Amino acid sequence: MAFDYVKKVRICEVGLRDGIQNEKCEPISVENKVELLKGMFDAGFKVIEVGSFMHPVKVPQMANTDEVFKALQDVDVPADVELRALIPNKRGVDRAIACGCKKVKLNVSASLGHNLANLNRTPAESVAGFAEVVDEAKSNGLDISGSISMAYGSPWDDEIPLDEVKKIIEAYMAVGITEISLSDASGMAYPSQVYNICTEVRKAYPDNTWWIHLHNTRGLAVANIIAAMQAGMTQFDGSLAGAGGCPFVPNAAGNVATEDVIHCLDEMGVETGIDNYKVIELSRRMVELIGHTADSYILKAGQTKDLKLPLPVRQPKAK
Repeated sequence: MAFDYVKKVRICEVGLRDGIQNEKCEPISVENKVELLKGMFDAGFKVIEVGSFMHPVKVPQMANTDEVFKALQDVDVPADVELRALIPNKRGVDRAIACGCKKVKLNVSASLGHNLANLNRTPAESVAGFAEVVDEAKSNGLDISGSISMAYGSPWDDEIPLDEVKKIIEAYMAVGITEISLSDASGMAYPSQVYNICTEVRKAYPDNTWWIHLHNTRGLAVANIIAAMQAGMTQFDGSLAGAGGCPFVPNAAGNVATEDVIHCLDEMGVETGIDNYKVIELSRRMVELIGHTADSYILKAGQTKDLKLPLPVRQPKAK
């Protein structure tokens, strides 16, 4: 059987949001965030999650997201680059409008337990609030997408029934959102499951646009990306250096490292449009800023194509 998969993908860099939102280090400054963003533009990223408009006391690393967007007004941002931010509610839309953010993303969990822990609402309560938020965003010229956390499983529910995930997809669609991310914040997804879910949602909702967001908690993120590619998915999130994690999941590792993903895709001949050497330098800078290593194989071992050791020299036989 042929090993078929898509040959061109887009990568969204989420390190400045999901990568650092739970870091306990000194909040990363506007200047350092803008420095990283300029490097991302140069590396070839076309979609970047700049931050979130969460409560600054609850998520201190995101407190300056407004100022970052304002600072970018003085930066030559390429016209084909999409900058987005996560929002929790209508107040997030208001903040996005005020600082010049043009695209926002909602989130709801497929897990009742996780949604209560993350947003203090049931999934149904979150869905009920979508319409007002979407109307506010669209009436002010903002694009809006949606995300489903724990789409593959949660530590409170084990695997989430696909029918439950579909209900949330359809709730998004009912309020006019057709760009949807399926997130594995718990790191519980596995390749055959990812393939089956991705195949089913593409078949059931052929007009939707999909993103796949995977964490590497159990070392399966890159394998899961390949499975999703086999199912026809073409858009994936990654985080510089593999930074990040989920505060509600015990021992959760970070997001899949962007440089690990691009290295794999480069080896497979899949087009990303991103220079991985530049990504690696950005990831090293991320490690400096957060003050510790994260979950990147490429930062540890380097790229395969750079592994050029000299042949061993034959030793003379002992007399």
